Amino acid sequence: MTAHSSTDVLIVGGGIVGTSTALALRQKGIRVTILERDLCGARSSGVNFGGVRRQGRPVSQMDLAQRAHAIWGDLERRIGIDGEYQRCGHLKLARSTADFDALSRYFEVTKSCGLGLQMYTGAELRRKFAGIGPEVVGGSFCPEDGQANPRLVAPGFARAAAAAGAVIHEHAEMVAAEHDGSRFTVRTANGLTVKADALLNSAGAWSGSLAERFGDRIPLRQGNPAMAVTEPMPWVLPWSLGVEGGSIYCRQVARGNLVFGGGPGRAVGPDRARTCTATLLAQFQRIAEVLPQFAGASVIRTWSGSEAYTPDKLPVIGQSNGRKGLFHAFGFSGSGFQIGPAVGEVMAELIAEGSTRTAISAFGLERFGEPLPSETKAPAYARECRVEPDPTAMQVAASADIDDSKVAQ
Repeated sequence: MTAHSSTDVLIVGGGIVGTSTALALRQKGIRVTILERDLCGARSSGVNFGGVRRQGRPVSQMDLAQRAHAIWGDLERRIGIDGEYQRCGHLKLARSTADFDALSRYFEVTKSCGLGLQMYTGAELRRKFAGIGPEVVGGSFCPEDGQANPRLVAPGFARAAAAAGAVIHEHAEMVAAEHDGSRFTVRTANGLTVKADALLNSAGAWSGSLAERFGDRIPLRQGNPAMAVTEPMPWVLPWSLGVEGGSIYCRQVARGNLVFGGGPGRAVGPDRARTCTATLLAQFQRIAEVLPQFAGASVIRTWSGSEAYTPDKLPVIGQSNGRKGLFHAFGFSGSGFQIGPAVGEVMAELIAEGSTRTAISAFGLERFGEPLPSETKAPAYARECRVEPDPTAMQVAASADIDDSKVAQ
C-alpha cells in the first residue's frame, strides 16, 4: 500500500493519551490523524492494571488527576461506553508502622487536594473492610477513586475520535520522521506518508527514539509489568487495593476474578514481553498475607507489556525544546491510565492554543540532562527478571495454574 495524506496534527501512538488528544482536537475543529503500530489501546494502555486512582500520586500530578477525575465521571457521555468504570474506592494498606507513618504524612500533604482520604488503624480497618489479614497495621481509603477495564477505554476513545472525524491508521508502524523547515513528514512500514503542521509523540515505550530524531534526548527505560488474573472467587473485594511501597495491587471484577500485579516481567524482544513465574509467586504470597481468602486461588491467565519509565517516575508532557510544532506526552512510568484523558485535553490545548489551564510545569523536558549511555543504548530485551522466588510463595501458590507463555503486547 502506498498512500499520501495531509493533516493539521499527526499523533504517533494510539493509546489512551493519543486517542483522547485526537478526540479533544476534533472537538476544536482541528484535523487530526493517528498512526498506531498495533491496535489502538493494545499496548500499555490496554495491558495495565486498570486502577483509576488519585491516591498515592505525587502532589505535582494532582491538578491533572483532578481534571481526569471529572472526565472519568463523565466517560459514557464522552465516548459512548462506561468502560466498566466504577468509583468503588481505593484502599492503600500499611504492613508496618513505618508504612503507616508514610500514609499519614501523605494524608497531611494532600489535605488541600480534595481527595477526601480516610485513615484507619488495623482494628478499625478490619471492622470497615472485611477480609483484611492480621499482617496489616492500618490503611488509607480514598472513597471516590476506582477502577475500569483498560481493554475497553482506549479503544473507546479511538472510536469516539473516529466518529468525530479523526483519521486512524492501525498496524502503521512509523519508520521515518523528518521536518523540512515547514512541516513534518512521517512514513510508515506499510507505505503511508503523512504530512502535518504539528506532531504529537505519544508512542509510549517507543517515544524516546522519536524524540531523539528531533534533538530531544530523554533518558527512558522500558518496564514490563507482570500481571495475572485468578479464577472466579467469592465476592469479597468491592474496592481497588494497593499496598504502601507498591509491591502488590489488585482488584476483583464483577465475575469474581482477582486481577493483580506489582512486580517486574521481562522483555523478550523489542516488541514482546512476558511475565516471570518468580514474580507472580512472590505477588501471590503477598496477596495471601493481606487477603487470606485468595490463598488457594488458581491463576488462569498472565500477561505483560511495555511501559516507558523516566528517572524521576514523572511523565514528559509539553513542547519540544528545539523543534517548533513537536509535542511530547509519554513516560508515565506505569501510572498513566487515570490521568491519560486529562493529558489528552491538555495536549489539545497546548497544540491549538499554546497554553493550558492545568499545571504541568513539573513535567517539562528541561529537567533532564544528558542521558546515561546505559539508559538509552541497552535494548530492553537484554535485561532479565531478577526476582528470586520466595520458598513460602511456592507453598501459598502450589495449586496455581501459572502459564507465563501467554504474552500480551
